[in-house]
Amino acid sequence: MPESRGFRNALRVESQSRLGVIAEIKRRSPLKGLLSADLDPQKLAHEYESGGACCLSVLTDVEYFGGSSADLQKARESVSIPVLRKDFTVDLRDICDARIMGADALLLIAAALGANELVDFDAFGTEIGLDVLVEIHDEKELEHALAAQATLIGVNQRDLVTFNVDHKRAIRMAGVIPTGVVRVAESGVRDAADARSLRDAGYDAILVGESLVTSLDPVETLRSLRLA
Repeated sequence: MPESRGFRNALRVESQSRLGVIAEIKRRSPLKGLLSADLDPQKLAHEYESGGACCLSVLTDVEYFGGSSADLQKARESVSIPVLRKDFTVDLRDICDARIMGADALLLIAAALGANELVDFDAFGTEIGLDVLVEIHDEKELEHALAAQATLIGVNQRDLVTFNVDHKRAIRMAGVIPTGVVRVAESGVRDAADARSLRDAGYDAILVGESLVTSLDPVETLRSLRLA
């Protein structure tokens, strides 16, 4: 396989001057159903890159999000920025799949994995050339992420059980993530005011899906988020 594009480094470099934006390609959600009936991953990826996104996130889960590996491959082929495979990673073979389909990074959800699994999965992803975004919700999951030597940590503002968004969670967690870890705020970012609040709290980047997918002008929406 060719070398990955450097997902974590792209976020780190962007964060030195402004808040990085990971723009997500997402057809549907378990909470809101269909988000875009005619989503074209190539076209949307190009718009995201034009709007200044420093990375992409592509849902490949079929059952809950209507995604596919083809969505990721088509999106990646149309841009030069790094791409995260966003899916439920529960087996080492899932990590191999992410690399084979062309992803530059993958998501590990701490709540879905045991502490030892998280260590093994993070190490294996790194070994085969992927950056690993470890998603957490609270201090206990942060401990597991740090035990896995995670250097890229995302705080999901959405509760995985109730689907409620808690903006205070991200603000609280930003203060306890160690220096040197690239910090990403995920879910529930609605506008420039949210982006500004997260940047002020210490986040290097935000991952934004629904607000961009449903926007009438994704390029302009992205630019407003970056200006924050």
